[in-house]
Amino acid sequence: MSELTKNVQPLQDFNWEEFENGTHANVSKEELDKAYNETLNKVSEHQVVDGTVISVDKKEVIVNIGYKSDGIISASEFRYNPELKVGDVVEVYVENQEDKKGQLILSHKKARLSKSWDRVNAALDNDEITQGYIKCRTKGGMIVDVFGIEAFLPGSQIDVHPIRDYDQFVGKTMEFKIVKINQEFRNVVVSHKALIEAELEAQKKEIIGKLEKGQILEGTVKNITSYGVFVDLGGVDGLIHITDLSWGRVDDPHKVVELDQKINVVILDFDDEKKRIALGLKQLTPHPWDALDAELKVGDHVNGKVVVIADYGAFVEIQPGVEGLIHVSEMSWSQHLRSAQDFLKVGDDVEAVILTLDRDERKMSLGIKQLKEDPWETIDVKYPVDSKHTAKVRNFTNFGVFVELEEGVDGLIHISDLSWTKKVKHPSEFTQVGAEIDVMVLDIDKENRRLSLGHKQLEENPWDVFETIYTVGSVHTGKIIETLEKGAVVSLEKGVEGFATPKHLVKEDGTQAANGEELEFKVIEFNKDSKRIILSHSRTFEDVQREEKKAAAAAAKKPRAKKEEAVKIDNQPASTTLGDIDILAELKAKMEKGE
Repeated sequence: MSELTKNVQPLQDFNWEEFENGTHANVSKEELDKAYNETLNKVSEHQVVDGTVISVDKKEVIVNIGYKSDGIISASEFRYNPELKVGDVVEVYVENQEDKKGQLILSHKKARLSKSWDRVNAALDNDEITQGYIKCRTKGGMIVDVFGIEAFLPGSQIDVHPIRDYDQFVGKTMEFKIVKINQEFRNVVVSHKALIEAELEAQKKEIIGKLEKGQILEGTVKNITSYGVFVDLGGVDGLIHITDLSWGRVDDPHKVVELDQKINVVILDFDDEKKRIALGLKQLTPHPWDALDAELKVGDHVNGKVVVIADYGAFVEIQPGVEGLIHVSEMSWSQHLRSAQDFLKVGDDVEAVILTLDRDERKMSLGIKQLKEDPWETIDVKYPVDSKHTAKVRNFTNFGVFVELEEGVDGLIHISDLSWTKKVKHPSEFTQVGAEIDVMVLDIDKENRRLSLGHKQLEENPWDVFETIYTVGSVHTGKIIETLEKGAVVSLEKGVEGFATPKHLVKEDGTQAANGEELEFKVIEFNKDSKRIILSHSRTFEDVQREEKKAAAAAAKKPRAKKEEAVKIDNQPASTTLGDIDILAELKAKMEKGE
């Protein structure tokens, strides 16, 4: 025994069995478990507790809540907080103390949600600025994680300027202001623009207070629309109307300015509160009319391009910002009402003559028909009286036909000058629109630009011949071609027509002649000047009967006179002779035939 151990004495109460087994010999396992559990936190399911982050990676975050095991939470629940690190204290929700694998199940998202509505409402009431994580894009804006709640950020509330690329904000943590909460549907609306506006408000007031008409400012093109351009003047927006972008016509503002372009503008006008500011860009350059050639005068020829066209005329740009109007009446010598689109279209290069020029009013009227000779200047040379031509039917009226000899030269054929023989009620019975017709010039009214034309004059007047054929009393065969209330139209030989009244259409049997019947007609009136022939069918047999009655009456009167004479002379009754009987028999036969 060494010197060191010679004085060491074994403990009288040392428990060698406990030493060998490593446990208290007289303590049960249940007692040991109880003693161990007492050293840990008491954790209940479905409650919110604080935990300490002990590990962080891309997939998981391990949190210690003082329980016998650590909880694992998906890293996606901490996406709103990219600054999360080991040692941070976070709120967690105990979902399950021990799953099938013995793992403690925690949720940071649910812990935040349990208290988020209180935080959100408090932030709205106190006008607090909160941080939020922009998760993704959605229709009309963005989805933002605020206190674990998905809030909506409208596109118009991201910035004071219109946003063209929403994707650039996804995954960013920004400051927001809660502007609206729907408690029923648990909807939250946030705004980042409200924070910026607060900063710009002071700047805006300063700018507005200094605004004056005619003032030139620098601005940035903020937005381009079909009707104009919005310019940011440093917190205050103004509008350049499309008509104030350029002295020339502008169909698309994008051709003049670009987004984010810095430009100088002049203040044209604003309302009393200076909320609407009208700006101008073209006013910074001289007016093109001031640069117009001083030698330019009425009658000069100019070249330009059609920029606008309407029914009444076309606007031609002589030089940028200088336009002249060609009225449709100055496009052709024709008197027909037409549209300007029939002559020109936008983009056409045209040559025109200056008709009027007002530099003070900055107005100019042009004409293109003046480039051609006015056909009416030499109308009596080209279309003399009695000359024959071929014309085109333009349109009808009740009194005649309008025809065109050439562009700008129209004439009228009166309905009475269409035919020598036919009674034309309407020109459509004789010809049709678009058809060609031979004409003769009857009269020229150069001052009023009118031509009197005839068609029948191309033929000899057949009424000179008719006068010898259709003499009064002559009988001709005719066909009823039209029945009217006052009579019937009868077609005769040589293409001439006559007229018979109803009383002259009675046939020998007492019936009325009908349309389509071919009968004998007697001419009872012929008027060459009015080209009128009056006919009668009834007179063809009535006149014969009348003559027969006259003859019978004469025959009957003659014997009676002889008898009276004989009685007077002889004062004796006259004796009946064989000759007298023959005469009476003949007279009786004629009278019976007449009946």
